[in-house]
Amino acid sequence: MPRKDFEHVTTWVFDLDHTLYPPDMALFDQINVKMTAYVMDALGVDRDEADRLRHKYWRDHGTTLAGLMDIHGVDPSPYLHEVHQIDFSVLTPDPDLAARIRALPGRRIIYTNGTAPYAEQVIDARGLSGLFDAIYGVEHAGLRPKPERRAFEAVFTRDGLDPTRAAMFEDDVRNLAAPHQMGLRTVHVAPDPEPADHIHHHTDDLADFLSRLTD
Repeated sequence: MPRKDFEHVTTWVFDLDHTLYPPDMALFDQINVKMTAYVMDALGVDRDEADRLRHKYWRDHGTTLAGLMDIHGVDPSPYLHEVHQIDFSVLTPDPDLAARIRALPGRRIIYTNGTAPYAEQVIDARGLSGLFDAIYGVEHAGLRPKPERRAFEAVFTRDGLDPTRAAMFEDDVRNLAAPHQMGLRTVHVAPDPEPADHIHHHTDDLADFLSRLTD
């Protein structure tokens, strides 16, 4: 992986869930349970139907919340509060990742489909607090989710970053299509690669990948 591919980068954009912590820490499993329960209560359906809708809305709308808003007019504020009331103790600090992020030249930001307060709790549990210049959540994108291009445009405009001098690290392949179109260098962070024209690099170890950019 040639370091020169990233020599132009002045802003490093990181997704949060399953990017700044590995999937096997199972934090999002708790959120899935909360989302299913919320769908059951909001729509008056049983657990199986709520699970089906949760996944369908994630697949078709980018997030479960977007589907609930678009189709059912659900108020986002109570939903966002409720689904993020979880146990963060399943996360452990990662000093190596912290050191690798700290070594990156330029600005470092987080952009998540969750909320910024939720992101702050995650990075605190991971020992990554104080490393990022800005944290953006779905509230900063007008409650529109990745992978919608207008969501990226809202956040990137708010931040003032130059997409042609930025790189994005993300676990969901769908969420790298718009950044690629906008000129960002894209890195898929996941256990297994999913080759696509809009994916420039893949890694199953974010700290190791970053070490090869700075060492």
